[in-house]
Amino acid sequence: MEQKKIDRINELAKKKKSDEGLTPEEESERNALHKEYIAEYRAHVTKILDNTVVQYPDGSREKLNKKNK
Repeated sequence: MEQKKIDRINELAKKKKSDEGLTPEEESERNALHKEYIAEYRAHVTKILDNTVVQYPDGSREKLNKKNK
């Protein structure tokens, strides 16, 4: 995610915490940016876990399996 978007998320978060609050347009913008950020974060973590290997004391190695919901 671009730093510009992250800065905007932080700006909106500070404004929401203040007495001023957010307008409905800013609230919808914040929600959209937050959803985009979370989606990218999950994709990044999934990519890391897909490349993770567990090595057992006997030297054998096994990739992590996805857990069914």
